[in-house]
Amino acid sequence: MNKDTEKKEEENQGQQQNSSALVQKIQQLGQSNVPQAPDSNIHVLTIIGQVEGHVQLPPQNKTTKYEHLLPQLIAIEQNPKIEGLIILLNTVGGDVEAGLALAEMISSISKPTVSVVLGGGHSIGVPIAVATSHSFIVPTATMTIHPVRLTGLVIGVPQTFEYLDKMQDRVINFVVNHSNIKEEKFKDLMFAKGNLTRDIGTNVVGTDAVDYGLIDGVGGIKEAMQKLNELISQNQKSENQVIQ
Repeated sequence: MNKDTEKKEEENQGQQQNSSALVQKIQQLGQSNVPQAPDSNIHVLTIIGQVEGHVQLPPQNKTTKYEHLLPQLIAIEQNPKIEGLIILLNTVGGDVEAGLALAEMISSISKPTVSVVLGGGHSIGVPIAVATSHSFIVPTATMTIHPVRLTGLVIGVPQTFEYLDKMQDRVINFVVNHSNIKEEKFKDLMFAKGNLTRDIGTNVVGTDAVDYGLIDGVGGIKEAMQKLNELISQNQKSENQVIQ
């Protein structure tokens, strides 16, 4: 009798766990069955909302914390099973130094990388988007290019302007070195008047970003996967040649 009751209790616990897991899926995702990605040699990294840096943003803000992404990028570099990286971008920008740190980390990965700008890749999202081996933007996505701004207390001395100017130069140099856009053109877009209401800068839409040389091509997930697989096969060939 004891064994029978134990079995029944275990079965009840198992059913309760299954039902609670099902409820969690419905609460979080709105459906009971979630498609599972097969074991793949490609890792997908999402950068969404606001890039959070040294200052913690309010809880209602959707953020990507850069201290969460840095160890992930190290793990991607070290993991021999991962042969390529896709970065999905839909960000309004955020902390300049945190964004530049992410961009530098992505650009220094030895494995092939591809980015896709979905919705928006604004402000400091621009250097992150161009940091990969190849970049794509969907036709309806936009990228806002504007000067670096400071929030909070600003000391009104010439050194503050010089600090801002040098930080801006770091962003400009990174974008120019990792894309096909000319420095003069990028600065023209950054300091353009009349495009943004009561502000300076330019809002660049999908095909325009490609025409300017900022992004490599117009495309979505299909094109990104094709390009990444192509880069992975090229990388494997070059490695085999080195071994031989």
